[in-house]
Amino acid sequence: MTTIRKQSIISSGIVYIGLGLGIFTNYLLARKFTPDQYGLVSGMFVAIGTVIYCLGAAGMTNFVGKFYPYYKDNLSPRKNDLLSLALLVCLAGCMLTVVAGVVFKGAVVRFFSDRSSELVYYYFWIFPFGLGMAVYAVLEQYAWQVKRSVLTNYLREVQLRLTTLVLIVLYLTGILGGFSNFVKLYALNYLLISLILLTVLLRSGEFHPVFSISRVTKKFFRKIRSLALLGWGGGVLFNLAFYFAQIVIAGLVAGGLTAVGIFQLAQFGASLIQAPQRGVSAASMGPLAQAWKRKDYGRIGRIYKRSSINQLLFGMGMFVLIWINYRDGIVVLHLNNDYLLGQWAFFFIGLARVIDLGTGVNSQIIYTSVHYRVEIISGVVLLTLTIPLNYWLAKEVGLTGPAIADFITFLLYNAIRCLFLYRRYKLQPFGKESVYGLLLALAGWVASGIGFGHLHGLIWMIIRSFLFLLIYGGGILVLRLSEDILPVWATVKKRFARLSGRLKVYR
Repeated sequence: MTTIRKQSIISSGIVYIGLGLGIFTNYLLARKFTPDQYGLVSGMFVAIGTVIYCLGAAGMTNFVGKFYPYYKDNLSPRKNDLLSLALLVCLAGCMLTVVAGVVFKGAVVRFFSDRSSELVYYYFWIFPFGLGMAVYAVLEQYAWQVKRSVLTNYLREVQLRLTTLVLIVLYLTGILGGFSNFVKLYALNYLLISLILLTVLLRSGEFHPVFSISRVTKKFFRKIRSLALLGWGGGVLFNLAFYFAQIVIAGLVAGGLTAVGIFQLAQFGASLIQAPQRGVSAASMGPLAQAWKRKDYGRIGRIYKRSSINQLLFGMGMFVLIWINYRDGIVVLHLNNDYLLGQWAFFFIGLARVIDLGTGVNSQIIYTSVHYRVEIISGVVLLTLTIPLNYWLAKEVGLTGPAIADFITFLLYNAIRCLFLYRRYKLQPFGKESVYGLLLALAGWVASGIGFGHLHGLIWMIIRSFLFLLIYGGGILVLRLSEDILPVWATVKKRFARLSGRLKVYR
């Protein structure tokens, strides 16, 4: 667990830096761009680009994550064709996706033209964005296996946002010449970080291009094909369900891209809740694959429980902090008042993210096991519920409707996976610490949100937040709810003590 903890802490630190950059870039986009421009760039490019990436990647991320230990144990680095094969299939899949995009452009135009005509104008620029996401996802999965999760998190969480920030500054200063040029350069973001990661892997000798089929590929070809198809189907289903809300809002809800922008800001707030998830998932992938290979169920159970409580504690804390300050935050930051309409959308999306965090690394456990088919089964259930629920609730409720659908479907989605792991392996992520954490979050919300919710302004935002953190954070430390938080807290206190000692010397 030490390796996972170390990489998780470093990766989480990078994620938090990226989080700060993400907050700042989203603030600039929401403040300096119109809501429909924000909805186009942060909403529809990401939503449709992710669907394109899942279609194009053709399940290669699952293939790399599952079979890397077998290739490593049986082939020398210069004969290991794992990544070469994955990239080749990924690029072929992306080309087919582009062809499909051309064929079905007419249907896309008919659905979006009335309420989101600007999306139609930039339609083809979404494809290089999605292609970059696909290539990066495959390279990232491989980098996780060679213990490069810190680098991949830097590129995705920091470098990607730094590049976006530079583009925003160039646009606001007039250097880019207009919004159209900003969009076109923004579309190349993921291709840039893919090139950086590929260069690092090549120069470090961790990847050697191989243009012949290895004996491992031949031996496991049928299993690889089966896993890739199931992973491809599961990934498409999951991400289509995850981003279907933006697509439906853009086509059905009054305001089109403006409504997408309002919803997207709420979803961005909810994404802050998930800050540690990528670091934990990245650091746990390799150890889980090795644990399944060795049938070390005890280690899998420990990873499951500790990932759950760590993520749940963070997720609940962030959810309450954002919820009690949502309205004041928009007013204090002088954002467009239209964004206030997304408060309840955030509430339901945020709860869904807390549930996803609280169930730990159940997805990673399942798809690194021999029962990876469960991922696609749960994905089918998710999509089967998501499409009609999103469509119906968007028409009946407006932009809050898809958020309600998001909460319902992800609750059931995670329930299916948790139930499977418990019935098949007697693995479950919860304990009394989870209950204590929920009670602490509730107590903090009552004291800060209800007690001071009627008072507005920056100073009251600070007071509410401080009171909540005092109750919630202090309770976590006193009750010792997480084994991993305590060593980090001890390190922070030690370094603070050293800093205080140095300051005394200078005085």
